[in-house]
Amino acid sequence: MRSSRTGSLIAVIVLLVVGYIGARPVGPLPPIGPLLDPANGLFAAVRTAELPDIAEGTIPGLQGPVSVTYDDRGVPHIFATTTGDAYRALGYVVARDRLFQIEMQTRAGGGTLTELVGDVALPLDQSTRALGMPRAAEGRVANADTSTATWRMVSSYADGVNAWRNQLARRDYPLEYKLLGRAPYTYSAVETMHLLNRMGYTLASSQDELRHARAAALIGKDAADALFPMHAPIVEPIQPNGQLAARTDPITLPGPGAPDSASVALLKAIGNVDLRVALGLPKRGPDAVGSNNWAVAPARSATGHALLAGDPHLELTLPSIWYEAHLVVPDSMDIYGVTIPGLPGIVIGFNRDVAWTFTNVGADVMDFYLETVDDPVGPTRYMLDGAWEPLDRRVERYFAPDGTLISEDTMRYTHRGPLRRINDQWISHRWTVLEGDAREMEVFDKSARSTTATELLDHMATNYFAPAQNMLAADREGTIAIRSTGRYPIRSGDGRGDVLRSGSSRSADWIGYWPVSDYPQSFAPQQGFLASANQEPIDPRVQPRYLGDDWERPWRAMRINNLLRENDAVTTEDMRAYQTEPLSERAVAFIPAFLEAARNQPPAPSLQQAARILEAWDRRYTTDNSSALLFEAAMSNVSRLLWDELLSADPDDAQNGPVPSDMMTATLLDQPAHVWWDVRATPDVEDRDDILADALEQAYDDLVSRVGQPDSSAWVWSEHRTANINHYLRIASFSRRDIPMRGGSGTLNPSTGAGTHGASWRMVVEMGDEIFAQATYPGGQSGHPASARYDDRLADWIAGRLDTLRVPRTEGALPATQRRARLTLSPSNN
Repeated sequence: MRSSRTGSLIAVIVLLVVGYIGARPVGPLPPIGPLLDPANGLFAAVRTAELPDIAEGTIPGLQGPVSVTYDDRGVPHIFATTTGDAYRALGYVVARDRLFQIEMQTRAGGGTLTELVGDVALPLDQSTRALGMPRAAEGRVANADTSTATWRMVSSYADGVNAWRNQLARRDYPLEYKLLGRAPYTYSAVETMHLLNRMGYTLASSQDELRHARAAALIGKDAADALFPMHAPIVEPIQPNGQLAARTDPITLPGPGAPDSASVALLKAIGNVDLRVALGLPKRGPDAVGSNNWAVAPARSATGHALLAGDPHLELTLPSIWYEAHLVVPDSMDIYGVTIPGLPGIVIGFNRDVAWTFTNVGADVMDFYLETVDDPVGPTRYMLDGAWEPLDRRVERYFAPDGTLISEDTMRYTHRGPLRRINDQWISHRWTVLEGDAREMEVFDKSARSTTATELLDHMATNYFAPAQNMLAADREGTIAIRSTGRYPIRSGDGRGDVLRSGSSRSADWIGYWPVSDYPQSFAPQQGFLASANQEPIDPRVQPRYLGDDWERPWRAMRINNLLRENDAVTTEDMRAYQTEPLSERAVAFIPAFLEAARNQPPAPSLQQAARILEAWDRRYTTDNSSALLFEAAMSNVSRLLWDELLSADPDDAQNGPVPSDMMTATLLDQPAHVWWDVRATPDVEDRDDILADALEQAYDDLVSRVGQPDSSAWVWSEHRTANINHYLRIASFSRRDIPMRGGSGTLNPSTGAGTHGASWRMVVEMGDEIFAQATYPGGQSGHPASARYDDRLADWIAGRLDTLRVPRTEGALPATQRRARLTLSPSNN
């Protein structure tokens, strides 16, 4: 393994030399000469790929010695005498393995990537600052109470990160710094806030208003409301409602209507642009940033202990988004799990009494407003309740790595938040991500000390703002509990947040937040299990108020609930197997309709052959199946034919409307003559069977033309559905791409699009008298591409296997056979 990783470094060196010899920089890269310096260049980086068996270090502010033992999985077990020292040591060991990642992630949240990689990152930084994220982070720090435990936690972590950074010689800089010709930055408390905001950007930004306006401009407001509803028509909620299966609620779906004039006028004002791109919002796709978690009460587990499983689905990167660690402070803390490099504390994990994990709620916590300003080019005021109010202004400056000014923007703010111009229209937004404070970090520290599921969830509800999370917990007493925790805006009028509002009146402002008692939640449910997979968290018959709209498709939630309903003696092995279970409830729902449509059409060789393939398929997305490819192609065709009123002839036209999810398609299967089944471009009036049969036949013919006959290996799923785990700098030899994956759209191990998102951490915990826990993630603990710890967990992740975690109570309790390295940290004399 070592030789192959060293070979990766040599390959990069060769490519750089062949590509450009001499002292002139190559794009953002430094001159080649220093890279080849044997003392400080790329070759020197190989020397630091592995941790030494014995090492020592110092950290300013340390109250006493800290012992760190690395086990055979590369996990640091930190034994400290104070909580502050534990967090200092955590900062140190994370920086030791992931320093470049810390800087990349926090700079991304702070809008200062240009200072690391140059002007290639200017558009990203401009979007980040236009969203108001750096201003909010700086405000949190400026207003923080520095006497609190939260502040001590953040500053202690910063002490540790900087202690590692400051003792590095240039020859020991992580490889990426050498490739970029940069030196590591100094970490400060504001970087933690930048990282929190970046999490919010990924998980809590939305464009519901923009999607609704574009749909209404094409098919009318009533049809847009129905196709992108505030409640999911297939109901399988997180908060149990007593049902024994998913419920499909009848909906009235109007046909395409006349364009909504207000929406048409808005789109004309903003021009033919993609609002998502113009506003700097992340792209949302099926299952792209989803997650699964579930818990089983003792009465339904084989051992009589509570069980918990979690696997957050996020972007797959090398190094991984997660870093595994164990912190022990006698009589105060004993916590194991994963942290995000740059964030103090354990985010997902367990202590001796309670385990917890999260999935994203997907609530609508970001609203947009149409503003009237005093000058269409350089406004200084905005209209509010009939009077001109001054805009706050902030100059944003973007610097190159050498400190020279690259660009300068002037950002404007209303009382709600950032304001920007999209062609002729000024739009502001309000967002919960910008409204938290530094106390949010407190929830991670308090979770480490919780002793029951209820206590943990109550701690989380106290100060946690965003991104809203379905927080699931299981404790040693046998209680399982979940709460959808975050701040949910209360809006005036009908309370909906999926429509653009006029910003000219305070009546459009939020009027508060939901009380915690109204959050979707369940404690010790009678059914004996809980499950979340980003579905609408509460049955609209129980709580009809607006929480969001166009909810995540229900297929994953249906599958895990079905598995748990069928098993009243669940084992940890069952929990592990469920995480990569390949059966698709989506395929179960749609294939009978495809087969019926094929039977109802005149005989056609391609259609009949396609139907035989689907009929023989067990609906499981295994890597060796040869049917999923046809099903996915047919489903894409259905979407194109069914929702043709939302599409223009040019698929790249920014004025194309949003396409409803296949959950909405499923609700039409029982309405075969509905007007939406008709294709507007044909003189005939099509029904459901016409569309499904045409979609299936076209899919079959296209696949035969493109990849060959169905009996060839070219139809095997592993040839088409792969995971792609990219290095932060997209260096191919440091990435792991084209990995065959078990799973597909809507399965518990979803794999869609470019394969760049997936299960970023899989964990199963049994809360017995002694903790039994298993986990893995796609990568390794080290951020060094030449390290044996860079991707040593990848094979297990691909196969769906989990490692047994080592959770020693004391340093001496870890067997010698499981120890790999030791680090001793002492107070600095500085």
